[in-house]
Amino acid sequence: MGFDGQDAPGVPEDLAPGGVILFARNLDPDPSKGPARCKALLDALHGRFSGERTLAVALDQEGGAVSRLRAWVGDTPSLRRIWNGQGATGCEAWGRLWGEGLGLLGFNVDFAPVTDLWDGNKEAGIGDRAASADPREVAAAVGAFLHGLESTGVRGCLKHFPGLGGTTVDSHLGLPELTDRAAVDRNARPFVALSNEDRLVMVAHLKTPLSDLPSSLDRGQVAENPWGVRGRFLPDDLEMGGCAAWDWDARVVKCLEAGHEWLLVCQSGAGVRACAEAAAKLPESSVHAALTKNRAMRANLRLPEKGPLDQRAWDAWAERVKAASTKGL
Repeated sequence: MGFDGQDAPGVPEDLAPGGVILFARNLDPDPSKGPARCKALLDALHGRFSGERTLAVALDQEGGAVSRLRAWVGDTPSLRRIWNGQGATGCEAWGRLWGEGLGLLGFNVDFAPVTDLWDGNKEAGIGDRAASADPREVAAAVGAFLHGLESTGVRGCLKHFPGLGGTTVDSHLGLPELTDRAAVDRNARPFVALSNEDRLVMVAHLKTPLSDLPSSLDRGQVAENPWGVRGRFLPDDLEMGGCAAWDWDARVVKCLEAGHEWLLVCQSGAGVRACAEAAAKLPESSVHAALTKNRAMRANLRLPEKGPLDQRAWDAWAERVKAASTKGL
C-alpha cells in the first residue's frame, strides 16, 4: 500500500500490509535531513509490520524520468541513455549503485527496471525508461541492471508485462490497447528471456487481442500466459485509470483469479481501504494461494539493519551517484 506523510505516525496502524511503497511525497526533499528521516520511517515500519516475515518496502527507482531520489542526488540517466552510452556494463553498474543506496535507507524492493520496448511515443509514459526497440537488447540491458541491483540484496521487478511498447495511452489515465497479436508477442520476448519462478513481474493494465479484460485482470495473461513467463506476479497500481472500469470487488477477485500474489494500491487511503475491504469479504480459499506465495517471498527478503542512517556511507554513495551522472552514464 501507498500512504501519505513522511513519518511513521502518519501511517494507519489498523492495517496489516505485507508491503508498503513510497513515492516522492513520502520523502523530505531536503538532502541534508531527508535520507535520515526516510531511514527512521522505514525502521519504524519494519518494526511495526514485519512480524514473523519481513515487510516488503518498495519504491520506483529507475533513474532518468522516474527517480524518487532526485531531490537528494540530482538528475540521473535513463536506462536508454545508459544502454546507448555504456551497454550492459553501465546498466549493471547503475543497478548496483541504486541497490547500494536503497539498502542504506532500508528498502528491499525496487520496482525497476522497465522491460518494455522503446517506441519513441511520449503519450504512453514510457519513453527513455525503455532501453531499446530490440527485444534482445532490452533483455541484455534489463538483465544486467537486475544483476547489479540484486547483488546488493534489493529485489528488482520486470515491468510492465506483457509490454507497453507501441501503445499511445498512459495506463495511469486510461486503458492502452494493442490490436496486433504479433506486436504483443514481440513485446513479451524480454520477459520470456528474463523470467523465473522467483522473479517479481508487474503486469500492465493493457487491452490485447487475448481477452476483453486488461492483461492485469486476466488469468490467461498472468498465471496461464501463452508465452510461458513465470514469476511472482502483481498488478500495476489498482487505482490507475487502466482498470477503473471495474469496481473494487471485481478488481480484487479478478487479480486473485489471475494468479497475482500481491494487490498494489498506491495513491489514496480510500483506495487502500476499499481494496482491503473487498479482500476481507472473500473466503479463505480465494486468498490462500496468494498468501502462501506472498509469505514465502517475504521470508526471503532482506531485513535492513536497525538504527540511524550511516550518514558517512550515504554521503559517499551520493557523491558517487553525482559523479557517475556527470560522466554521462
